[in-house]
Amino acid sequence: MCGILAVLGCSDDSQAKRVRVLELSRRLKHRGPDWSGIYQHGDCYLSHQRLAIVDPASGDQPLFNEDKKIVVT
Repeated sequence: MCGILAVLGCSDDSQAKRVRVLELSRRLKHRGPDWSGIYQHGDCYLSHQRLAIVDPASGDQPLFNEDKKIVVT
């Protein structure tokens, strides 16, 4: 299984907040030890821990639509 973490609406977009999100994301590593990523835009953070079962070569996340206005993990 993979693990995801989303932090939304936190007005504090400081480096300390990013460090905290990374710390929380690492706690999900047992859910997906093969790859991890983080995306930040303003007060929104998305983090993903990936277990590569299907399509390990091209399953990187987050995923974006064509104009990069929609982000999913």
